[in-house]
Amino acid sequence: SSKLEKTDDDNWQLTGDLTIKDVTKPVKLDVEFGGVGKDPWGNTKAGFSLSGKINRKDWGLNWNAALEAGGVLVSDDVRILCEVQYAIQA
Repeated sequence: SSKLEKTDDDNWQLTGDLTIKDVTKPVKLDVEFGGVGKDPWGNTKAGFSLSGKINRKDWGLNWNAALEAGGVLVSDDVRILCEVQYAIQA
């Protein structure tokens, strides 16, 4: 990532580069802070959800096939969803 900007109390926007098949493009992901808690072993963890959307054709992923019923097999839009936990060390 290259930048993390706070948008409100528990939300940020993460900016960085995504490389797919040797093509690198900037992307922005929404980040939501889920909270801090202890796991069953007593470790303190912080949780975050990341989400965003890219157009696969921007990375040269152009293959597709027409469906008999109409439409296409693969959407141009790809959703990115991540659930992340960080261990907080004392």
